[in-house]
Amino acid sequence: MMPHIASLRETLGGDATPTAIQALSLKHLFKRPDLEARWKEYLLASETGSGKSIAYLLPLLQDLKRIEFEGSSRKSSSRSLNPRALILAPTHELSRQLAGFAKNLSHVIKLRVMCASRANTQSTARNSRTASRMKATVEDVFDNGENGEMTTRSGGRSSHEVDLLVGTPMKLLELERGKGWNWEQRARERALQISAKSGEDPIAAQEHADPARKFWVDEPEMGLENVEWVVVDEADVLFDADFEESTRKLLADIASARGHPVPVLPVRPTPDSPQPISYPFNFLLTSATIPNSLSNYLSTYHPTLVRLASPKLHHLPSALRTQHAKWTGGNKDADIERRIRRVWAEDALVHAKSAIPGTSPVKLSKIIVFCNKRSKVEQLSDFLGNRGINCVALTGNADSRKRGNNHHLDGFLNSSSEGDLVKSGCHPHVLITTSLLSRGLDFSPEIKHVFIVDEPRNMIDFLHRAGRTGRAGEAGNVVVFGRGEGRGSGRTEDMRKRVSALMA
Repeated sequence: MMPHIASLRETLGGDATPTAIQALSLKHLFKRPDLEARWKEYLLASETGSGKSIAYLLPLLQDLKRIEFEGSSRKSSSRSLNPRALILAPTHELSRQLAGFAKNLSHVIKLRVMCASRANTQSTARNSRTASRMKATVEDVFDNGENGEMTTRSGGRSSHEVDLLVGTPMKLLELERGKGWNWEQRARERALQISAKSGEDPIAAQEHADPARKFWVDEPEMGLENVEWVVVDEADVLFDADFEESTRKLLADIASARGHPVPVLPVRPTPDSPQPISYPFNFLLTSATIPNSLSNYLSTYHPTLVRLASPKLHHLPSALRTQHAKWTGGNKDADIERRIRRVWAEDALVHAKSAIPGTSPVKLSKIIVFCNKRSKVEQLSDFLGNRGINCVALTGNADSRKRGNNHHLDGFLNSSSEGDLVKSGCHPHVLITTSLLSRGLDFSPEIKHVFIVDEPRNMIDFLHRAGRTGRAGEAGNVVVFGRGEGRGSGRTEDMRKRVSALMA
């Protein structure tokens, strides 16, 4: 692991010590593969903020470099991208952050890391001969920025030896199968939405939805023959209902491309599909929780997979303090505003006691507010904005997410994971979002407070939301809002008890 030492020191500092999950990774994942069991299967499970990304990136990058030193040749491919490893992540924001972090760790050993996010692929019809397409054809397909961002051009024929490619399962499927491969499925879904709103027959709705629109499937841009590592980051999400189909399809496509086809199996085992499967590549999963559905899936289909879990799995970090705030019975948005201003008043008091008057401004805490619905995010953002509190409001369909970078989260994400230095002083101090940003993202240590203003769907959601603060041993505070009396107070008391049970 010597080539990584310089990069690790630059990223983490010279006095960093391994966490429990990192120590387990060092013990198990750095072993040379046996001839009889070449491919590894592991689950790394640990509480939020415990450094799981380093735990799998180090052995992955080390093995890629080892294979390169041994002179193993790649299989030839006519497609423009031919990665040796893939990391699957649930969001484009997490994909970009992981790619930036992997790039930081690998710059000494010179491995090529790329990120595929939805803003990076240009869509053009096959028969288009516009000037922009002609220009795109002759340009280099890669934008080798600090975060490993990538732009793919349809119609490119030259092969690029990418070592590690990071992206969402759907984005990687799009690169591998061709953009538009699932247009029929999307047309059916759109027709069902129209039918639900209008009461029209779904078949008629599909015919009326886009009567003049023509669909095409672009040529595939990525080959999978050389993939020897697949990491499923946030496995509890990617094997959940919203992502399971695309995740399983991609894994099956990789296995087929490597000459070992496997069936696309359901996450929830059925009586006629109990047979275990073995992928022809190293298969790593990482998660902050192991819900029953994931545990049953792994027991059924991957019985030999080794589970490495930290002692504090399914617990809140010890540096995290939880508080419960009661709604006053009036305007809930006003209650949230008062709590925000209370946090900043405490910041001012600490500053007044510790600093020489007039030498520096008060450093206000950064706050993340989690809501359940997009409409609530927008409503609260408008209210706070009218009250003089500048916010970043982010939901799944926000325009800022389509820019191909994470600059819409400047000042909130950990700059050491992003690959560039962000000056946080000029950015808003409040981020309002849904569970979209609760999974995997490494937020800045300046995020000292998380407000949970809507009851999470379950305690797994709570763990992920609360885990955006108190990371890597830093102190953090989680404020859970609820009713103190009257209708709904029983649910609030139940939530209090369940939160108490999660304390490490």
